[in-house]
Amino acid sequence: MSDLATRVARWDEQFYADPSQHSPKVALKLTAMRERFVVQTGLLEAMTLAVKQTLDSEGVSVIQYPFYIAFGSELHRLKGQNVSGEGLATEAATLIGKWVARGLSQSVLEAVRTQVFDTAAPTP
Repeated sequence: MSDLATRVARWDEQFYADPSQHSPKVALKLTAMRERFVVQTGLLEAMTLAVKQTLDSEGVSVIQYPFYIAFGSELHRLKGQNVSGEGLATEAATLIGKWVARGLSQSVLEAVRTQVFDTAAPTP
């Protein structure tokens, strides 16, 4: 079972296992909530895969993947909040500074920013 399928199955188990645990208002929204969960989880999975492919092409050690994926998740969250353009570029530069201070490679972080999130460096 794929990671997405596993996450959806767990969600279903948690929320659909006992319909009586929900109030009538929540029960009416449950299907829409599940659909949003599936879409957002799929986007997160796609971002993670793209980050891993970039890291692989950059020759990053697998042991460091979680840290770069955490950086990617932060950028993904910003894009989900409709941060774009120069604002996203500035936020990405700030996050790159944070993760470089934690020991990650600036060039790899910039590659993730550019290749996965199609965001350039901020203009000076």
